[in-house]
Amino acid sequence: MTQKLTIVLSQMTQVVGDLAANAAAMRNVRARHSGADLILYPELQLIGYPPEDLVLKPALAERAATMLAELAADTADGGPAILVGSVEREGDSLYNIVALLDGGRIVATRRKHELPNYGTFDEKRVFVPGPLPDIVEWRGVKLGLPICEDGWLPKVCQHLVGQGAELLISVNGSPYEIDKDERRLTQVFASRVAETKLPVIFLNRVGGQDEIVFDGCSFVLNRDGTTAHRLTDWEPEERVTHWTKGADGWTCETGAIAEWEAHPADIYSAMIVSLRDYVERNRFPGVVLGLSGGIDSAICAAIAADALGPDKVWCVMMPSRFTSQTSLDDAAGCAAMIGCKLDTISIVPAVEAFDAMLAGSFADKDVDITEENVQSRIRGVTLMALSNKFGPMLLTTGNKSEMSVGYATIYGDMAGGYNPLKDAYKMTVFAVAKWRNENVPRLSRNPVTPVMPDTIITKPPSAELRPDQKDEDSLPPYADLDRMLHMLVEEEASVDDVVAKYGFDRDAVARIERLLMLAEYKRRQAPPGVKLSTRNFGRDRRYPITHGFRTA
Repeated sequence: MTQKLTIVLSQMTQVVGDLAANAAAMRNVRARHSGADLILYPELQLIGYPPEDLVLKPALAERAATMLAELAADTADGGPAILVGSVEREGDSLYNIVALLDGGRIVATRRKHELPNYGTFDEKRVFVPGPLPDIVEWRGVKLGLPICEDGWLPKVCQHLVGQGAELLISVNGSPYEIDKDERRLTQVFASRVAETKLPVIFLNRVGGQDEIVFDGCSFVLNRDGTTAHRLTDWEPEERVTHWTKGADGWTCETGAIAEWEAHPADIYSAMIVSLRDYVERNRFPGVVLGLSGGIDSAICAAIAADALGPDKVWCVMMPSRFTSQTSLDDAAGCAAMIGCKLDTISIVPAVEAFDAMLAGSFADKDVDITEENVQSRIRGVTLMALSNKFGPMLLTTGNKSEMSVGYATIYGDMAGGYNPLKDAYKMTVFAVAKWRNENVPRLSRNPVTPVMPDTIITKPPSAELRPDQKDEDSLPPYADLDRMLHMLVEEEASVDDVVAKYGFDRDAVARIERLLMLAEYKRRQAPPGVKLSTRNFGRDRRYPITHGFRTA
């Protein structure tokens, strides 16, 4: 009977749909750990997670089956067994599986039982739930293999205990959310250990996939609830763990306990990783963005330089007759600190041309927000022209507070390919900017600090689309606005709930709720952006555009 095991946790990234690249990466890991007994890979490592409707292509499942058989054949060399996440088709049913490969064959497959169907997850749309999984007996060891959500709820693990499982191995595709790393460890899987009295391996992937990003933060818990290993956050890591079977069962030898990033460093890392993977995997040569002298565009430029390197960031200042000298100076100072290219293209001739073009139609109308939006749209057209001509992806810079209440111009400053701030409230933007001005991120490709003049952080926010404009002329102070929005969006609270908690004027909160509802049509047309919260716009919060419900 096996009394000792060496198990490698391969916390790694994936490319959705690129089976050959994913298989090659797994083979490389196996080659580096030829003396191990077992190597673990994250959920759906072969095809990438989440595959969404791509997985409904019959050819994908067919190629996955072929590739899985080839990976199994690799293990005929007498080296380590591997646990691989993939898909399996049976008739019209498609399953999310893990497969144990050893000795040149597929020893066993197990199908995911609990299919999440909330927030970012739509697994019931594409997969069929498997039965309660049996244990897998391998080299004399009884393994329980709960796949992601199977380990987040008690039922599957309790079933595996009843079958005599000795060790629980949970492979995951668990996206980042603020505070989720500690919740996985101290609440979810600590509970599974307490309930089952079994050790647990939690393995998660890293990297960005469109609007979601994976932070890793894998770990091993022994049966007494103590943490034997914590892998680093945000980066690939291959952790070798050593196990011994004693009278009370399997115990993992204690290893390194990584210190996971605190706020707001973790938010900044999420922004770096998501943007880097989005730009590079979609083969853009870099990014271009409007640099206004305000905090949102400044931190986006810093994030882009940290993600891609300053040589791949092109900033463009587009002054109008309302642009202050302070904004011009701040934009120039920010670009110089970051070390990126800055061009200046005045929009004054285009504004004058539009004024002349529209003069007849607007002859009996007062100047209003229409003329402000024309300025924003001219800037959007200018930036898109540069993107089309030279190839960099246009980065948008609107924060979640603005997107919540519709303070963004559709086909103007909303135009672009990706938005690092889409799920960051304005106060989060301030916190991140202040942190970045004092720290160099661990993942940065631009290790400089500070990255913006302090005046960008301290001056009142303004779109500068009319004389002496300030955001708080028509909005509550951002500290108050964000409290309202957090309750209305993240907590699905009513206007009265918000008033009861904070004592805000009821009419003011009702107005914000109204703006939130009315702006849904804009958000439907917004570019993707990294998910940070529990209720990001698009994947988590899916409201109808047309409806008449209000809580006020």
